[in-house]
Amino acid sequence: MTERSKKVDGIAIGIIGPHAMMDKMEQVLKGFPSFVPVMKGYRHETEAIELAGSLMEQVEVILFTGPYAYRLAKDALHFTVPVHFIPLTGAGLYGALYRIRREVGSQSLSIDSLSEKDVARAFRELDEPTDGVVLYEGAKYPTREELIEFHLSEYRNGNSKAALTGLRSVSEALTAAQVPNVWLLPMEQDIISSLERALLSTESRKNKEMQTVVGFINVDDFASLAAKQTSEHDVQRLKLDIHRMIFNYVESLDGYLSYLGGEEYTFITTRGIFEKETGGYKYISLAQEMKTKFAVSLSIGIGFGRSANEAGTHARVALRRCKDSGGNICFIVREDRSMIGPLEMNEPVHYELSLIHTELLKKVEQAGVSPVYLSKLLAHVSRFGKSDYIAKDLATILGVTVRSTHRFLNSLEDAGLVEIIGEEKGDAKGRPKQIYRLNFVSDIIRGM
Repeated sequence: MTERSKKVDGIAIGIIGPHAMMDKMEQVLKGFPSFVPVMKGYRHETEAIELAGSLMEQVEVILFTGPYAYRLAKDALHFTVPVHFIPLTGAGLYGALYRIRREVGSQSLSIDSLSEKDVARAFRELDEPTDGVVLYEGAKYPTREELIEFHLSEYRNGNSKAALTGLRSVSEALTAAQVPNVWLLPMEQDIISSLERALLSTESRKNKEMQTVVGFINVDDFASLAAKQTSEHDVQRLKLDIHRMIFNYVESLDGYLSYLGGEEYTFITTRGIFEKETGGYKYISLAQEMKTKFAVSLSIGIGFGRSANEAGTHARVALRRCKDSGGNICFIVREDRSMIGPLEMNEPVHYELSLIHTELLKKVEQAGVSPVYLSKLLAHVSRFGKSDYIAKDLATILGVTVRSTHRFLNSLEDAGLVEIIGEEKGDAKGRPKQIYRLNFVSDIIRGM
């Protein structure tokens, strides 16, 4: 075991980026329980070199929040750990274009850090012309000063009325020069993809991929389902069909399945395969398939361990937690006995926001709901088939404070996008909680 892997219980990852990016990175990192982040924020990109040098002995992998600081550090240092960066893609243009148009209302823009292909695709999907858009076409790896000069020159020559830049320090310099601008940020999915690449490159990751995983699968309330069958033959055939579906799932994990009697099964696989098949410990596709075909739910306890015995003990603890929670749920107990879960019992739904009507997207963003938050709301409403929520539940879905959620809801209500349909009574001392109906989300899903 290396010195740096001894320092923390998990995989230490160094995150280097502008101070303004740190909150967003911490939020996304919550979806990667294997990582223990060491956050290093800077005000100017040149500080990234010193920060990266100090991190190499503390972490197993380093992730820069953008390509510019990454290149500076790579040119200046010899890295002894894997190093990655989060790319900027055209997806980040949607929100940036809306913000800059709202501020200056102009089609004339200067843009850096994005390729002509990415920009053309974004404008095409928004059904807007690229006339008046000036892209940086200088050096492949421009300096901060070259980018500032590019935007200032285009602005002073009247070729652009505003700038979109991928560098925080360039944005600050343009603001100081009174040039309207927006700092381009990576989308959440780009951050997730970069974190996944970072995870795959670590030494601990390679070791953990071969770690033993034991799972217990319990068919919830099979007796009720069996009672609905017309004969014992039908009951046995149902059992055989359920067994076959579970066997096929475990086979996809390259695992070994054993029937324990009653309605319980156990399987053994490796952590690397299990993590891949569950989307990084996010969902169990078997549960949805079982629900759809046989109308039965599953309780699934998963255990990680340094040995099969340890993993089995942890899996039993996880299954007990599932039963205590009422079933139809999955928990994981890791080798340090910490718990992950509950996991989604079906594969997450993803939405391409570019398919949503531009005017509605603008109206929602104007109310303070970002594309990332909107995507989360769409996935949750579609997955669970409900559109009525209290503020506390929405705060959990969005990963923000209840106060921030109330602010969103007030703005959405003023815009006519949500309505209050009733109250949920709390305890005797607490005030009733208002129930909000997210009409705009339901309308979007019906129209897709």
